[in-house]
Amino acid sequence: MSERSPAPGGLALIESLVNTVDLESGADSLDTAEGRERFGIAEGELERARELRESLRVALLAHAGHPPHRTVTPLGDLLAAAPLFVTVAASDGSAALTPTDPGSLLSRVAAAVAESLVAGTWTRLKACEAVDCHWAYYDRSPAGRGRWCSMQVCGARAKMRRYRARG
Repeated sequence: MSERSPAPGGLALIESLVNTVDLESGADSLDTAEGRERFGIAEGELERARELRESLRVALLAHAGHPPHRTVTPLGDLLAAAPLFVTVAASDGSAALTPTDPGSLLSRVAAAVAESLVAGTWTRLKACEAVDCHWAYYDRSPAGRGRWCSMQVCGARAKMRRYRARG
């Protein structure tokens, strides 16, 4: 798990949602009322929120060039249910895609994806290569080729495994 700074803009929401579960320990902060409240998830929406989280994780794994670790509902299918509309500020004419239902987690995620596409940052949000981690992180490396959420933890473990396999 990363000690990196949060992703920019709306990607911080996505990064935070994906990182609500620790795959190694199985701890899921969405199991608590406080964890659900943080994202505005009602008790009856928990399974849909988890489905969204895992679909996002698969997309982030793809950004890092890794196959998904399991089959999930495609992210595009989920986001299609969250329509956005264009708002234009009268003060400066700036435009933004805004969720039709700003209280909905799905709508906020759709707006964050759209915002990051425009900013060119969507593919920089990745999931760690380590199969026991898959923690979301924002790749700030100059070439955009980051593979692990933390070079000191997951990266070091992977390098040690490769070293031992050679020996």
